[in-house]
Amino acid sequence: MGDSTEKLLPIAGRRNILITSALPYVNNVPHLGNIIGCVLSADVFARYCRIRGYNIIYMCGTDEYGTATETKALEENCSPKEICDKYHAIHSDIYKWFGISFDHFGRTSTPQQTEVCQAIFHKLMDNEWLSENTMQQPYCDTCQKFLADRLVEGTCPTPGCNYDSARGDQCEKCGKLLNPIELIDPKCKVCRNTPHIRDTDHLFLELPLLREKLEKYISEMSVAGSWSQNAIQATNAWLKEGLKPRCITRDLKWGVPVPHEKYKEKVFYVWFDAPIGYISITACYTPDWEKWWKNPDNVELYQFMGKDNVPFHTVMFPSTLIGTGEKWTMMKTISVTEYLNYEAGKFSKSKGIGVFGNDAKETKIPPEVWRYYLLTNRPEVSDTLFTWADLQAKLNSELLSNLGNFINRVLSFIAKPAGAGYDSIIPDAPNAESHQLTKTLAENVGKLVEQYIDAMEKVKLKQGLKTAMSISSEGNAYLQESQFWKLFKEDPAACAVVMKTAAGLVYLLACLLEPFMPSFTDEVLKQLNLSRGANLSFSDEKGDVDKANKPWEFLPVGHKIGRPEPLFKELKDEEVEFFRQKFAGSQADRKLKEEADAKAVAEQLKKTKLADGNNKKEKKKSGGSSSKSKAAEAEPTISKLDIRVGFITEAKKHPDADSLYVEEIDVGEGSTRTVVSGLVKYIPLEEMQGRKVCVLCNLKPVAMRGIKSHAMVLAASNEDHTKVELVEPPASAEIGERVTFPGYSGEPDGLLNAKSKVWEKVQAELHTDAQLVASYKDVPFTTSAGICKVASIVNGDIR
Repeated sequence: MGDSTEKLLPIAGRRNILITSALPYVNNVPHLGNIIGCVLSADVFARYCRIRGYNIIYMCGTDEYGTATETKALEENCSPKEICDKYHAIHSDIYKWFGISFDHFGRTSTPQQTEVCQAIFHKLMDNEWLSENTMQQPYCDTCQKFLADRLVEGTCPTPGCNYDSARGDQCEKCGKLLNPIELIDPKCKVCRNTPHIRDTDHLFLELPLLREKLEKYISEMSVAGSWSQNAIQATNAWLKEGLKPRCITRDLKWGVPVPHEKYKEKVFYVWFDAPIGYISITACYTPDWEKWWKNPDNVELYQFMGKDNVPFHTVMFPSTLIGTGEKWTMMKTISVTEYLNYEAGKFSKSKGIGVFGNDAKETKIPPEVWRYYLLTNRPEVSDTLFTWADLQAKLNSELLSNLGNFINRVLSFIAKPAGAGYDSIIPDAPNAESHQLTKTLAENVGKLVEQYIDAMEKVKLKQGLKTAMSISSEGNAYLQESQFWKLFKEDPAACAVVMKTAAGLVYLLACLLEPFMPSFTDEVLKQLNLSRGANLSFSDEKGDVDKANKPWEFLPVGHKIGRPEPLFKELKDEEVEFFRQKFAGSQADRKLKEEADAKAVAEQLKKTKLADGNNKKEKKKSGGSSSKSKAAEAEPTISKLDIRVGFITEAKKHPDADSLYVEEIDVGEGSTRTVVSGLVKYIPLEEMQGRKVCVLCNLKPVAMRGIKSHAMVLAASNEDHTKVELVEPPASAEIGERVTFPGYSGEPDGLLNAKSKVWEKVQAELHTDAQLVASYKDVPFTTSAGICKVASIVNGDIR
């Protein structure tokens, strides 16, 4: 996520763009609605700008001060700083997995935030835009403190709403901003007692006095920056209602201290302080931050957010900057999303409903698929709905059947050996313009590229993606109509034109789709045998896109491509149903279910131990000298097996066997083991890379088609062996640790005795259960981080 040593600064004569996305609050894990609403949308635009050659920086970070952090710290019995450290790391990891290309991902609990925030406050004070007033605020006698807005809950007073869990600052249902004293039947969120009202002095930003300057900024910039309609409507609603003085201080400890003798025990209100975080995060990125933030003649500011954040960015933050009297870079363009809803309800961080960033990672559905689906479903003008069935349809029909199919057909044909294809070499295609079908395609593609640029410049990201995918559809139609497989024999010159043009389209698609699916682009470039470099572009140095009108010129004659591989994997009905069930209800409901499952496993373990104890008693009674007793003692158990957590560092196809993979696996020995597995038919190569697996390490090494295998990867198969899935340890399990089986102890054999058939006898008892837990008899495969599972195969055999 960015942060190269060379810091980017505005360059004279270039288009300089400063991009921010709403700072995600640090008290929880972000869900898919949060991700599409701010960081992902901004990332797409940032990546597009880089490909176009603009000079841009993308700033974001966690919003860390305020009541919500204090509340979360109370819940988790730790300090606010510990909460911030914990969730900042979680956010960073999730955004890294999603491929978000921040130039800097910072945080607001920094000295720079205090410095910038207090400097702005002093300017506002000096310019007399602040006033003092006495507020009535809820005070909880039980907690012995004033309650911040978010620490009060009650029924929303808005006619027709009546939502009974409205917060003191805003109703989550109707969106109306509130004061806590307006709530009906208010309660302290911590102790659930009813607070009473007490007087407390605070500082206010005099928005009514700034109205004229603010309205001038809004009327000019909303036109110049083509503000989205939902942003204009939300802003006008605030103006129409009449601007009121807005409180900028709070009775809290966790925040930027107010540098004023009378108010030194208070901190700045998070919505005064949070937007200033964009500036302070840039100050953490470069000491020359003012070249970005105080340079309105040479820098354009683009800001991305969900609709509930609009007034703070179009009214509050601009008023704050205007009030300083300094020459700030003001927001030019605001891109706003409506809500992404989940299946039958609404995504909710507070209630734990929906798919969260860490959930997406655990599904093993690749990040490019999540990015594509969220962006095709981006709620630009109205709320949209996430459903698993829709995700499946878009993956299978659009990514797999359209885009993946086109690219694979082109590259696979070029990769065929001479006589059947081009032996991986891009052919010469003289006089391509005279080939009528190709000329028509080029004209259509040129128009689509212009439409793509128009949509992306206007931040209509969904339209940009749709247009790029249309080029893939054009490519498929072009292949079909050309009947290249016949041309290869009947008209080799025409076939060369078609294949060189189609290969150029593959490169063009890699460029156009990079903002949306960067990991897809990386894989396509790898298969084209091209380095990403800094030259990934579909335009020339001046930004002209005439190249798109001649797609046969993108790749040079004689260039050797890499090895074609399938780019996407089908999502099956049973997987969709599994995910729908897994992510149903709230996170609390899911936790209860997991606890119930764990309890059931524990009960089963207890029964197993009791049974083992009874068996031992029986053995003692019989004197232990009979042949039957000796046979029982000799019966091998799972403790003989050396099963460890392994990590596949590299997987590739066996050079002499189409059905075999050759993997290098780290099992905690310092060097990797070479392992050969017959999984090609069941698991795509890309899914074998970089994942944790359970590895049987004490089988005798055996040569498989010329390569010696030094261990075995454990996998489960269904009844008719049509489906196979790897047994997976928890993500946090330690590489090299031994997988254990509670109730069975003992050191493993050095190498299993093949004559005694230890593996064969134990393997007969290995299976997955109804909860997808990998088990020996009824005892789970267990690591220090938890139990091992499979993705979807119930009651399968493990081998």
